[in-house]
Amino acid sequence: MDENIPKPHATKVWTTLITNTAYLSGLLTLDYSLKRVGSKYPLVVLYTDSFPAEGHKALDSRKILKRHVPYLLPSAPKDFTNDVRFYDCWSKLTPFSLIEYDRVVQLDSDMLVLQNMDELMDLELDSPEMAGSGDRVFAASHACTCNPLHKPHYPTDWTPANCAYTMQHETPDIAQTAGASPISGLGIPNGGLQVVNPAQATYDKITQQLATSTTSNYDFADQSLLGDLFYGRWVALPYIYNALKTLRWEGVHDPIWRDENVKNVHYILSPKPWDDPAQKQDQDPSHAWWIELNEKRLSEEQEAGIRDQF
Repeated sequence: MDENIPKPHATKVWTTLITNTAYLSGLLTLDYSLKRVGSKYPLVVLYTDSFPAEGHKALDSRKILKRHVPYLLPSAPKDFTNDVRFYDCWSKLTPFSLIEYDRVVQLDSDMLVLQNMDELMDLELDSPEMAGSGDRVFAASHACTCNPLHKPHYPTDWTPANCAYTMQHETPDIAQTAGASPISGLGIPNGGLQVVNPAQATYDKITQQLATSTTSNYDFADQSLLGDLFYGRWVALPYIYNALKTLRWEGVHDPIWRDENVKNVHYILSPKPWDDPAQKQDQDPSHAWWIELNEKRLSEEQEAGIRDQF
């Protein structure tokens, strides 16, 4: 299929990975939200071989840029039966290889941008020449290791006491503008948002790690690998750039959460807001934010003559 190749002057881009149509409504609303907040940078969809024709048609009809990427898997198989979504997550390491760009900010498709965050395109990171050997290899927000749903297959050390966000409860004002140290808590980044200076040498280190048996110990795929391979050598962003919806829940990290400061909300876990859009009084009020913006997207698309199931 013909690819919509970004114009040569697009040296900095947002990217998001898609392998099937299950997240396509989320992706389209993510793209819409980026445009609504006035981002200067385009979104490039990274699709794998499994992405179907109707998905391509949906992207093309909306003139969303796209490019093919390989489906990454480690050589040592990892059983993700309890979280099958993690099989796809290895491919979220691809942005490190996109050396035609100076800066890539990878976003998960179940995100909604509420405020402009173009400043991430200028955040200071190690140069590609440093080949992943410096102290600012990439930037991300911390993973929340509280396991608020008490999933039995999660690691036993995923507890509130070991969570980097718990360390910020006493300094909520600081939490709005600075992340906890990258070695706080378990020192694991959340892979939903990654700020990357692509470099072949850095990507080679990642693929070399994928070729080892170590990956069989990684419970959370890409983010486990990044947290291990570059432990303490990444820039910890404040939660506002990857505001996991669970942080807002009472008893999780509501002491630091402030609706008005959140720039990008991440709808982790199930259900997703698009799973039952009619249910506006969801147990999670943040779902209403997505539903409202999605309705605006659909209304504008219908006026433009775009009518599909997404």
